[in-house]
Amino acid sequence: MLRIGIPWRLTLSATACAALYFSLPDMARTETQAVATKSASEAQAKGLLKAMSDYMAAQKTVSYGFDANYEVVSNDGYKLSLMSSGTIELSRPDKVRVTRTGGFANVEVTFDGKTLTLLGKNANLYTQVDVSGTVDNLVDQLREKFNRPLPGADLILSNVYEFLLSEDVVEAKDLGSGVIGGVECDHLAFRTKDVDWQIWIAHGARPYPCRYVITSRNVDQAPQFGIQIRDWKSGAEVTAPNFSFTNASNAKRIDLKELAEAGDLPSHFTAGGAQ
Repeated sequence: MLRIGIPWRLTLSATACAALYFSLPDMARTETQAVATKSASEAQAKGLLKAMSDYMAAQKTVSYGFDANYEVVSNDGYKLSLMSSGTIELSRPDKVRVTRTGGFANVEVTFDGKTLTLLGKNANLYTQVDVSGTVDNLVDQLREKFNRPLPGADLILSNVYEFLLSEDVVEAKDLGSGVIGGVECDHLAFRTKDVDWQIWIAHGARPYPCRYVITSRNVDQAPQFGIQIRDWKSGAEVTAPNFSFTNASNAKRIDLKELAEAGDLPSHFTAGGAQ
């Protein structure tokens, strides 16, 4: 009987081609599933952030305590964490009081819709300047004009969602659950061209921000700013605050220029990340 054999190289080649042929649909399905999963995660992350933003905007009165971590790089290359704690009392649209105590600063910022007061308690000095408008406008003024940004100011704006996504977000992830200060939260991560930022949002009917961390990827040693929120209160839970400045310590009034020349950091530190 004549038998016609198939060369082993041809047999191997045919087998490999068959394996490749049958694996292509699986690979395509895997890639499609990965893209779909990524899209779903991004949509979920943005949806949770939008729900938090809407909740925050709806709260006319808010108060909470915070612990902040501001990383700086010393002249000799140490990346160090400067810790501070404080409180924020907010009455929309145009009133806010912020206190912050740290190793190099003990300050109070008061805004009643017409006048901004900056009080340095350690030096017992204060300055006042006419600023009108909303808390959103005040946040911009403090950041851009006075170089005195409020801790975690992004979170008290009237539209947190729009502001945080105003920079081109190239990636967004829903990382599942985490626990901050005993509160179960949704953990979200976002990436832009220059920074990564994460936010933890409380579960339930009150989706307030529990923690917010910004990492400056393009700065040497990738310093971070982080703020953790505690003792969240809103609405009727908030004791009606007085947003008028009272000079109870007989602090000396100084010119705004003098205040601008005095920073929060000692001379051997340089700020390494944006707040």
